[in-house]
Amino acid sequence: MMETRRLGRTGHQSTVLNLGTYAIGVLSQDDADRAIENALEHGINHFDVAPSYADAELRLGDYLRRHPLPNVFISCKTQQRERKQASEQLYRTLDRLHREAFDLYQFHAVCSSQDLDDVLAPGGAAEAVKAAQEEGIVSHIGITGHGLEAPAVHAEATKHLELSTVMTACNPFLYTIPSFRRDWDALMQVVQEKDIGVQVLKAGAKASWGEREPVFNTWYEPLADQDAVNRSVAWVLKTQPVTTLCSSGDVAILKLMIEAAERYPTMPDMTAEEIVAAVPGYGNIFEAA
Repeated sequence: MMETRRLGRTGHQSTVLNLGTYAIGVLSQDDADRAIENALEHGINHFDVAPSYADAELRLGDYLRRHPLPNVFISCKTQQRERKQASEQLYRTLDRLHREAFDLYQFHAVCSSQDLDDVLAPGGAAEAVKAAQEEGIVSHIGITGHGLEAPAVHAEATKHLELSTVMTACNPFLYTIPSFRRDWDALMQVVQEKDIGVQVLKAGAKASWGEREPVFNTWYEPLADQDAVNRSVAWVLKTQPVTTLCSSGDVAILKLMIEAAERYPTMPDMTAEEIVAAVPGYGNIFEAA
């Protein structure tokens, strides 16, 4: 079975790969069911969903209606910034998933200082999520975001919110950028001190599509070679104090990431620079080609 790690103060032993449900949001219900069951067969016990993930809430909710999965950790997000809209979205998602409460509810796409200010503003989304937590509808609160600024923004967020998790993008190429490495390392120190669980986005990302036509259901070009995925996943899980990686938005890449997550302990140790040098075209997904 796939390795598990403690997700910070949530106490949940999450598998080192979680199911990012955008991948099922673009599928039929039958195909979504098969993808969910494949994840479960590999021991994945943590699913992450969001209203913006196409029809993921409906696909996952229909499956959970038929198979409640009491031992699977369910996390969701809101990208709404005002209290009323965030609260409405939270309850709508809860209804769609046929759940009574969220294990984790996250402020979604908080990538800049302005995003964080909007969440924290009077009448902002933070008030809605805190109220839901007080009502017992949300067990834990987290934050998500990606981009070069996100690590510093998330470190700042820990000063204002009682966060149980952060979900931030990191991969070998990003770590070779000096400013990103500085801010990422600083965030990792903060989360360890505060017992905040770390979920990593974009571990298997390769580069921006630029002017090219996408050939996978992802907004960035993913690593699509099993060896390259193995190296990147192993680097994140071996060198960074993270709990779990979020799978990508394409079921074809999900299969590669599952294999990599199961095999990572046997992979040789490599530096970020060595991994980047071995992949032609590896680049910054947040920068247009």
